[in-house]
Amino acid sequence: MSKRILVTGGAGFLGSHLCERLLEAGNDVLCVDNYYTGSKHNIMGCLDNPRFELMRHDVTFPLYVEVDEIYNLACPASPIHYQHDPVQTTKTSVHGAINMLGLAKRVGAKVFQASTSEVYGDPTVHPQVESYRGNVNPLGPRACYDEGKRCAETLFFDYHRQHKLRIKVARIFNTYGPRMHPNDGRVVSNFIVQALKGEDITIYGDGMQTRSFCYVDDLLDGWLRLMDHTPDDFTGPVNIGNPVEMPIRHLAEKIIKLVNGKSKLVQARPLPTDDPLQRCPDITLARKMLKWEPKVALDEGLAKTIAYFDSLLKSNKAMSRVGR
Repeated sequence: MSKRILVTGGAGFLGSHLCERLLEAGNDVLCVDNYYTGSKHNIMGCLDNPRFELMRHDVTFPLYVEVDEIYNLACPASPIHYQHDPVQTTKTSVHGAINMLGLAKRVGAKVFQASTSEVYGDPTVHPQVESYRGNVNPLGPRACYDEGKRCAETLFFDYHRQHKLRIKVARIFNTYGPRMHPNDGRVVSNFIVQALKGEDITIYGDGMQTRSFCYVDDLLDGWLRLMDHTPDDFTGPVNIGNPVEMPIRHLAEKIIKLVNGKSKLVQARPLPTDDPLQRCPDITLARKMLKWEPKVALDEGLAKTIAYFDSLLKSNKAMSRVGR
């Protein structure tokens, strides 16, 4: 049965892929974005679909629409972007959650919160399980995002308890794929762009801090399974990410090999303040409740992402020549 679904942050990296998946399933999709980090280019393929509607709107202000489901994705997610205006980042997480929860309450919609592994901070438990309460510095430069998302989770569960709202909360671990922003400061996009340009690849610290990388298609499979899971009393939070962990240095070496490049690794700067040394999800709960685990191998996902950035860089180069 077709549903009318609101996606906030729908013109972003993850939001645009989600809009496409929801349209493919025959739903009507209302994409809302203020284009702080999102782009109309990301949803160009959706614009001709009669089931797709685009609205420019900031979720820190109330929104009055009629929908069956809400995916609340709106918030800058990379340190470069969320630290640029930390007060607005916190407002987006907190006021955005309040406004989407209020909308869901008014129209009786099921509402999904895109939370984050950042709620665990620099973890002292490894791998991270959903019951772990985290090690977050509330006064540091990352707190606008970490604590904003933690507060959003609090609001979701209070609305669930107090107003019987149907909620779903997913904690996202590092995700990559086509449409990542080339200048968002994340390691996958940074390393790929530097390698394709033949530049030195910059490493923070000694490069032995670990991350786990989930391809965007796998992430969306997890989200959709969570949103469609019945009964609705399974709310999450649930970790959605890849449990295969690797040092950042090894990722850089793999990308150089995949692009057949000659870039060198350069230890450019110390680790940023409060940057986690380890980040890896325990996905036992997702396996049990959602029958979900990632399928796309890292080499396969990186190859698709490299092809996207290669095309983007060539397109930008051609455009710069036209403008001369």
